[in-house]
Formats: sequence, structure tokens, C-alpha cells
Amino acid sequence: MAQIIFKDVVKKFGAVTAVAGVNLEVRDGEFLIMVGPSGCGKTTTLNMLSGLETPTSGDILIGETVVNDLEPGERGLGMVFQDLALFPHMSVYENIAFGLRVKKVPERELDRAVRRAAEAMHIAHLLAKLPRQCSGGEAQRVALARTIVTDPAVFLMDEPLSSLDAKLRVDMRTELKRLHERLRATFVYVTHDQAEAMTMADRIVVMNRGHVEQVGAPLEIYGRPATAFVAGFFGTPTMNFLAGEITVHKGGLVFRSANVEQALPASVPASLAGRKVVFGVRAEHVLLGTTGMRGQVDMLQPLGDSTLAFFNFGGDGALVASVEPSTRLAPGENIGFSFDAERGHLFDAEEGRRLN
Repeated sequence: MAQIIFKDVVKKFGAVTAVAGVNLEVRDGEFLIMVGPSGCGKTTTLNMLSGLETPTSGDILIGETVVNDLEPGERGLGMVFQDLALFPHMSVYENIAFGLRVKKVPERELDRAVRRAAEAMHIAHLLAKLPRQCSGGEAQRVALARTIVTDPAVFLMDEPLSSLDAKLRVDMRTELKRLHERLRATFVYVTHDQAEAMTMADRIVVMNRGHVEQVGAPLEIYGRPATAFVAGFFGTPTMNFLAGEITVHKGGLVFRSANVEQALPASVPASLAGRKVVFGVRAEHVLLGTTGMRGQVDMLQPLGDSTLAFFNFGGDGALVASVEPSTRLAPGENIGFSFDAERGHLFDAEEGRRLN
């Protein structure tokens, strides 16, 4: 059983609260990714689970056991961190075998386990080499094999791909997802990279300033962000935000800001009339054409499969739209624009929480 539960977990470093009352359940066998900006508390939360830090208050359970006072080695966890911590003087074989030797596993059983783990990570041909003779991706696989070989029920990973180049990161995401599907162990993974979270996770935990902002499946996080922070953190480019107020016009609700007027869907509650809000809309839901509100193209960023069009509208207002690469636009060109209102998001102007 590898279910993990955080109950009102707080971690303080002197007067600084790094983790502020986290309540979270990690389901048995799921790939859970904790994401957020630097300093949000995600690594501290992982360190408390691993036993490298002790909670100031609250409880952490693995299965039905409260592990607050257990040493890291007593928790049955496998850990892979950004600093791979491979022993430079030991061969790849001995690095993988290290944990089993500590447990005094018989040599024949140890050898079978090491070779099986190496084959699973496609590094059997590297067993005689030293870590310095391995590429970055190969060293990452060695660290994973060293963890796999001890057969933990829970894998903890703290930004393990951040030191790799872009192509290797993409390749290793695929390897990790396949590894999880094969082992069906519980993975708890920490990153600041939203692409890693979106492509690998069963569920994502978004943290900000020591708090959990939202927990959900990747498409739920992207499509129905619970707060303006989550909406702005996920998505490239970042979501467009406009501050304004909801008013009533001709019997319907309208979002108004200094330079924008947008009719809102009938599904928006009438009780929001008069509310100060932030209207959010993703670049793919900003519609460009010859009619609508007016703007002027400022800059174009071709991405191959799409083009990002940055444009100004009235004063200091600026938006970005994602358009087909065949769309003909030029800097300085006047354009019409509107929004796919059904895909818009409304957030409370003060608290930032989702309203619709």
C-alpha cells in the first residue's frame, strides 16, 4: 500500500513559513507532480515526505503509518534528485548495486537485480563504465536504475531533468512515463516546468507561497484553473488578463474595462453584476479579423505550428493571440479582435479565485 496523506502539514524555518497547512492525498500508484515557482514550498513538502525535513506540525502518513519520526531509510522510498549523487569512483554496476549491498542481498540475487534494472533503463552496455564516461542522459538512467533496483513502493523525484538539454528532457519524460506504467508504483515528482507536469502527471498539485492552489488532472488545471495564479502559471504564452467590472447591458452581462467591452455567456450568474473582476482568455481564444474591437500589431513570433501575434489596443493595453502560421499579418497593421467568450475565465479582482 503506497497511499500518502498530508494532514495539516506546516513547516517553518524560524519566522518564515515555507509550507502553510498542506492537506493532500496521493493515491496508490498514481503519478503526482507538484509544480510551482521557486520558493512555493514544493521541495520542502517533498523533503518532509522523504524524511530530510521534519514537519513543524501536522502528520504525514504512508499507508496507515505516521512517518514523521521515521528515518529516511525506514520509509521504503526511492529518491532521485537533481544532483544525481552517483559515486564517481564506482562503476555503473556498483552504483546500481549500492543499495542492495547495504541491505546485504546475496550476490547472485544482487547480480540478477542489477542487470534487470540496467536492461529496463537501456544501460546494460554501460555497466563497466564510470559515471564520468556517461552522457547526461545516461547518468540520469543510472540514477533511476539505482532507485528501481531496491523495488520501492514510492518514488520521489526532485527536478531530476532540469540539468538536461531540451531534447534529452523530452526523451526522459517519455522514459519516466513508461517506467511508471510498467512499475505502477506511486510517483511524487517536483518541478517548476509546466510542460513536464502536463505531459507526465495523472494529477497536478499547484503550489504558491506554501499553499496548495489547486489539485487536478492536467487538462482540468489548464481548462478550469481555480485561481488567477494557476491560470497565469500554466500555458505558453501566459493567459491574457484584463481588469474591469461586470455590468448589465440590454438584459445581458457584459465585461467592461477601459478599452474592452465583451458580452458574457448566459451561463455567467446574474449575481456577478457590479463585481470587479479579472477577465482571462488564452491566446488561442483571442480571435483576429476585420471586425470587432481595434488593435495594432506590435510583434510576431512564428513557432512553426502557429504564430503568436502581440498587439496593442488603446493606451497601454496589450494582448497576444495564437493564429495559424499562414495568417498574413505585419507589425504596425491595424486589426479587429474579439474573444471566444465561452472560453473566457472570470476571477475575483481581490482574491483571485475563479467565479464562473
